[in-house]
Amino acid sequence: MTLRLFDSATRTVRDFVPLVSGQVGIYLCGATVQAPPHVGHLRSAVAFDVLVRWLRRTGHRVTLVRNVTDIDDKILAKAPQAGRPWWAFALANERAFTAAYDALGVLPPDYEPRATGHVPEMVDLMRTLVESGHAYQAGPGDVYFDVRSWPRYGELTNQRLDDMVDTPDEGGAKHDPHDFALWKSPKPGEPADAAWDTPFGRGRPGWHLECSAMSRRYLGDAFDIHGGGLDLRFPHHENEQAQSRAAGYGFARYWLHNGWVTQGGAKMSKSLGNSLLVSTVLTQVPAAVVRYALTAVQYRSMLEWTDETLPEAAAAWERLSGFVVRAGERVGQPDDEAVAGTAVPADFAAALDDDLNVPAALAVVHEVLRTGNSALARGDDEATTTALAGLRAMLDAIGLDPASPQWRTAGGDDRAARALGALIDAEIAARAAARAARDFTTADAIRDRLTAAGIAVEDGRDGARWSLAGEA
Repeated sequence: MTLRLFDSATRTVRDFVPLVSGQVGIYLCGATVQAPPHVGHLRSAVAFDVLVRWLRRTGHRVTLVRNVTDIDDKILAKAPQAGRPWWAFALANERAFTAAYDALGVLPPDYEPRATGHVPEMVDLMRTLVESGHAYQAGPGDVYFDVRSWPRYGELTNQRLDDMVDTPDEGGAKHDPHDFALWKSPKPGEPADAAWDTPFGRGRPGWHLECSAMSRRYLGDAFDIHGGGLDLRFPHHENEQAQSRAAGYGFARYWLHNGWVTQGGAKMSKSLGNSLLVSTVLTQVPAAVVRYALTAVQYRSMLEWTDETLPEAAAAWERLSGFVVRAGERVGQPDDEAVAGTAVPADFAAALDDDLNVPAALAVVHEVLRTGNSALARGDDEATTTALAGLRAMLDAIGLDPASPQWRTAGGDDRAARALGALIDAEIAARAAARAARDFTTADAIRDRLTAAGIAVEDGRDGARWSLAGEA
């Protein structure tokens, strides 16, 4: 089956055909580092990490570019409140994002450009737009894109220009209320080092200009996929596309947008006061649990974060990791290279090829988990080995293989899990022996002890299997 992705530009699910066969260029809008990351910030990184992993597993060479916006109005406003230079404030938050990405097993991008490091490319793009009549200088250090000069403005979000809400124009310098800033002159009180000299005057970049310049620098005039959160579609991505194509560049061929993390139906954000800092959440649960919670919902769907989100994810993770540990002790773990080379079940592959339908893929994962637990309970080593290899291969494809270096070394001493598994297996064996001897009083007592400890025992034709209470 061919990978099919929902293209936000055409609002259809399309076969994914790379610009160059076997190679994929992805530009992902990264963080504006005005504050430490909350869980909502990580949704995009995890969602596109799954895409990158799946593309690579299916034989593609992927180049991922994820930018850092390290200068903007909010950074310049918040840095003095924190008592730090704006660039030091931005760097501290950038490092917090990097730590969060690493903790959740997000693969590092191939390139992670900062806006402040790409001013020459931005100046070149501005010059092209001004010379072609698509942008104009409104004053020293102020350059705007002329939206009326680009008849296709609004095509990404399917809007008519005349129906759009006017944007602020404090200085009255715009030709049209919808024109947007490519370059901004310094505001009173801003640090002197937060501006650059250019042919258009001293100033700093507009947000939209940054991404067009950086994506072209690392991926060329045209590339395969541009991604980001749903909230970036307008105006950010609309403006990116307009200025890049007005400059003569093919720009992105597919647009992918992930849904938000919401609380009470509202987008998780600092401004609403409903954020959950990643650093805080990771003191409560293992990072793998947070990743599972963010991964388990299809990337385009909204993820409603409730009091049950982490407990449910923790229970699922414990079932998966518990089986991997117990099965590995019984039959041995395949090495990481073998896991990477193991074919995933066809139903799992079909689910991910269907616009990264992770919930459907996880349904296959849990079916294999049930099969593996049954095989383990009845001592069928061959079936256990097959289930273990298949389970780990599928979880590896979405960044959640419990026996991978990421999770077997990431804050987890698994001796407790191993000890628990061994004790339960011993109880199950003792119960089976009691039943075989028709000592049902002892067998029932063992089952009652396990139930009281939160262990569910299910008898089947192939013997008993156990799971944590509540396992599907």
